[in-house]
Amino acid sequence: MSRYFTEEHELFRKSFQEFLQKEVVPHVDKWEETGTIERFIWKKFGEMGYFGLNQPEEYGGMALDLFYTIIFLEELQKVNSGGFAAAMWAHAYLAMTHLKVEASHELKEKYLTPAIEGEMIGCLGISEPFGGSDVAGMKTTAVKKGDHYVINGSKTFITNGVYADFYVVAAKTDPDKGNKGMSMFLLDKEFAGISANKLNKLGWRASDTAELAFDNVIVPVENLLGEEGMGFNYIMQHFALERLIMGVNAHARSEFALEYTMGYMQEREAFGRSLDKFQALRHTVAEMVSEVEVIKEFNYATTQRLNDGEYVVKEASMSKLLATKISDEVMYKCLQMLGGYGYMEDYPLARMFRDSRLGPIGGGTSEILKEIIAKMVIDKKEYKPAAK
Repeated sequence: MSRYFTEEHELFRKSFQEFLQKEVVPHVDKWEETGTIERFIWKKFGEMGYFGLNQPEEYGGMALDLFYTIIFLEELQKVNSGGFAAAMWAHAYLAMTHLKVEASHELKEKYLTPAIEGEMIGCLGISEPFGGSDVAGMKTTAVKKGDHYVINGSKTFITNGVYADFYVVAAKTDPDKGNKGMSMFLLDKEFAGISANKLNKLGWRASDTAELAFDNVIVPVENLLGEEGMGFNYIMQHFALERLIMGVNAHARSEFALEYTMGYMQEREAFGRSLDKFQALRHTVAEMVSEVEVIKEFNYATTQRLNDGEYVVKEASMSKLLATKISDEVMYKCLQMLGGYGYMEDYPLARMFRDSRLGPIGGGTSEILKEIIAKMVIDKKEYKPAAK
């Protein structure tokens, strides 16, 4: 056992691996081709408790430590569908995290419990067509009128946005107040005025990614999440987990690519010997494995701190920045080692290569992360968690 994973953790890993091989892997190629993940798998994940790992028991969760989440993320990367993995973790850790922390008891009973059970699919709507990583530049508005808000605007690059049953949406309740004028809302797919347009992506083909439009959507005041004007604080608070998730995903897919590539090198021969006997290739692998091992250890240490209640926005930003960069380099080099076969869709590296490229873009681009880290280490800026 490692210092981070107990025997119980490893038993969970083994059972989850078996579940994925039986229930997910046989369908992955179809979902990649159609861009639609069938509803039955959400329900199976829910029945097994996989969406409730870090959720309160009161609403059907298991309230487990964050290393169960790490295992969940790592094993999802090994089915070789970044899109499928993203659909699962975006539901469980983007949309549902806001419900867990900010929703009222009534909203949790109505949406969080069915989300844990896999009966409802959720998505998180923050990025906008003209904003991207600039959360503060948000244009979507929520105007309060008596017992409801009227929401107008649009969101883009929203994972699960096409097939979602509910949307956690950020909107400006007071546009004149900048960051302090933003709030979070829960919208039901049944609300009139919501439309979704499916986007055609380079990678993550299995997941549905949407551009959402809100046209005078009437939202009851009860569907405000947390306090009005606290939306930006909530988003920043949860970014640490989101960025760490993407860092963990990156080290896991790097390991998966390396494992496959090393197996290929053992079997493939050139000039009378297997590829793993050529020094140039051996040393390239040694370098890649070293980089992945270092960032993985950093990710585990950061997870431990987050699990202990520390606010790890700097470390999580570093995790995503470096792990996704390493992952892209690993995919590039591993594909090269397969030669012509690496370029064929029948071999797994082509999909891994495409899926990995989203890492330095989604959830805050590498350029944005560099500036956040620079503000903290050069300007000595301190980010604080939202008041509980």
